[in-house]
Amino acid sequence: MKPLFRKVGIFGMGLLGGSVALGLKERFLAEEVHAYDRDPKALEKALFLGAADRVHPEVGPWVGELELGVLAAPVGALAGLGGAIAPFAHPESLWTDVGSVKGKVVGTLEGLLPHFLGGHPMAGSERAGVENAHAGLLQNAVWVLTPTERTSHKAREGIRGLVEALGAYPLEMPPLLHDELVARVSHLPYLLAVALNRLVAGHPHRDLLMFLAAGGFRDLTRVASGSPRMSRDMVVENKEALKGAIEELRAVLLELEGLLDEPEELLKAAEAAKRTRDSLPIVRRSLLPEMHDLVVQVPDRPGEIARIATALGEAGVNIKDIEVLTIREAAGALRLGFATREEKEAARRVLQKAGYRLP
Repeated sequence: MKPLFRKVGIFGMGLLGGSVALGLKERFLAEEVHAYDRDPKALEKALFLGAADRVHPEVGPWVGELELGVLAAPVGALAGLGGAIAPFAHPESLWTDVGSVKGKVVGTLEGLLPHFLGGHPMAGSERAGVENAHAGLLQNAVWVLTPTERTSHKAREGIRGLVEALGAYPLEMPPLLHDELVARVSHLPYLLAVALNRLVAGHPHRDLLMFLAAGGFRDLTRVASGSPRMSRDMVVENKEALKGAIEELRAVLLELEGLLDEPEELLKAAEAAKRTRDSLPIVRRSLLPEMHDLVVQVPDRPGEIARIATALGEAGVNIKDIEVLTIREAAGALRLGFATREEKEAARRVLQKAGYRLP
């Protein structure tokens, strides 16, 4: 079967750029993948991981040989990168990006690069870098595409075909609408995670709060574990839409504060929130996939973690995340994360049958 593209360039070998490159390689969508990054270590890792066939520390004439280019640099660097690429780009080549802000980026890049269509895969991880990239990150992810009146038919068809071939779901909307919506479901939650962690860090009883922080707090603040610099750039680039979302949130919080004195009205608000949360469409891959946590009390003796992992593995239950919570002379505890509620309950049954105590 002939690949979709002969030569593809990935400009920025981080988590998303590396995942796109690995998807191209594993699905045989490109004959040759070229990687560009200003960090030589990132290029070394890309070669070692098999994410690229050739690497380049500088933009140059090699760009003119590409049929497709994917800009995966931090969102604040995309305009400058596009300007550096433009003199070398072949006039019939396809171009897209994976930035989380689209208005300014699309407005700039579609005037610089031929057949450009902005994109934003709604996928990621709190673990940054090409070393954490994997093709499955994009599987079943919603991949927003932001065409404008200037978008060519070739770009629309070609980039949409790329997204579908990588196993993701293309969803089209105008660039500014994307920024408005993403500000509410992605960028505002990040600022909330930062705010909640700041509340804990600045409290006089910080150490006690750290021990009291349960699974709900961990889930709410998980996005704060991502790259601070990249997250900072993301929210700053979308600050206008985000400021509007913050004003809306401030009004909602004041409303909820008032409902603390009206228990029945607060119950109605909580029930409405539950209906909204329960009606969210299930997407296997999102910006940061939800984890279903289980805490296990573990005796302090050699091999216990291995025994737990073996018991779950033999039962066909996959552990997605693991964390040592406490170490004591007599016993400790592990937090095990699972992708689904069903796997969590299956793990509970296996471990209880094996004699472990679960709070």
